[in-house]
Amino acid sequence: MLQMANKLRLSYPRIMMLLLTTWRESLLCSGLEVHPPEDLAVLDPGHLGLLEITWSPPRSLINMTECIIMYHLDYYNTYRDKWDAVRTVFRTYSAQFNLMKDVNVRVYTVLDGPCTNNTTIKSTNYTELIQKPPSAVQDTAVLDFICVFHNMEFMECKWKRSPKTPANSQRSLYFWHKSLERAAECPKYIMAGGVRSGCTFSEKSLPLFTDINFCVNGSSLEGHLKPTFITLQIQNHVKAAATEVLHLRAGPDRQLELTWEEPAGNVPGHCLEWEVEHSQEGPDGEIVSKRITTKQTSLTLPSSPRKKTSCFRVRSKLNNYCVDKGFWSDWSHQICSPVSEIFTTPEPELDMKPLYIYIAVAIITTLVLSLCVWLAVKMRNSRQEKKLYSLLTLFTRNTILSHTEPCKGKEMCPGTII
Repeated sequence: MLQMANKLRLSYPRIMMLLLTTWRESLLCSGLEVHPPEDLAVLDPGHLGLLEITWSPPRSLINMTECIIMYHLDYYNTYRDKWDAVRTVFRTYSAQFNLMKDVNVRVYTVLDGPCTNNTTIKSTNYTELIQKPPSAVQDTAVLDFICVFHNMEFMECKWKRSPKTPANSQRSLYFWHKSLERAAECPKYIMAGGVRSGCTFSEKSLPLFTDINFCVNGSSLEGHLKPTFITLQIQNHVKAAATEVLHLRAGPDRQLELTWEEPAGNVPGHCLEWEVEHSQEGPDGEIVSKRITTKQTSLTLPSSPRKKTSCFRVRSKLNNYCVDKGFWSDWSHQICSPVSEIFTTPEPELDMKPLYIYIAVAIITTLVLSLCVWLAVKMRNSRQEKKLYSLLTLFTRNTILSHTEPCKGKEMCPGTII
């Protein structure tokens, strides 16, 4: 085995030299000199940075029928700050550029097929084109351009005015995506002090998962203002609404259970991840905060010490499984819970049960005494009425007897009814 490995190690350079010699001989035998493409041009169809690169095959290959002609295109990606490469059989290619920077493209000719003994040959030289951005008043580009897709309901793109922007100038925003034939202007500008500072798009103005090109340009008496070009997909700029409903209660073993509801709107709930800020008074009396990330709409934490306050608030953003990036929402309102207000277990000095019993006994006693007094008064009144009635009856009877005494025997008294 060792001898075989040594033989392979010694023969490897020879094999490589043989292959290289064969490749060179194939090129010499073919007698071809591969020239780079011609008539390289970069055309701007008005798509705000999506440029069309075109070229023609070299004249030496126009009548070449046995070769497969391809092209190798290198262009400098001004958004990624690196070279991108494409190999294609077509003579045109579209690429996105930042038109505030130089447009730099290079193209080679690549041959393959019977004319090259089925060996791929790339031209040594290339055709290059460098296109400079148009002239503009220096340091007049807008500042802090940002677009936010609020709760997937409407999008706002805002910018700040450069301090060196002439006072008599006005900005305009244009946008384009593949569903539009030509660039369109902002449907509704945001005004600040009589100057355009942004643009508002409704929910259906812009498509999801599609590159959208934006351009903010303008002009003044001094000349054209420096434009700003941005390319983005709106689902990567979503800012969910703030959470409005939070609940905090005592769980088993004196734990705190925090739950909240997803914000209303078009944002899918399964795409949200959450951040909880827990603020608590430390041993030295200062407020200590920590943040906890979770994918659930609930969180269980150990309780705080007696007479300490725990406060919570939450916010959300779309996770990486749904979008490339996103914005954190605004914080929810803060919910705070002292332990004495959460847990139902009363402290000894605050036991209210005996007081409730005493109050109940006093009320019942008062009611019973009131009832007894009322009954006694009623019974006394009833006795007095009976006594008076008896006296009246006796008085009436005596009066009748006194009138009937003179009539004795069988003689009838006058006025006596028989």
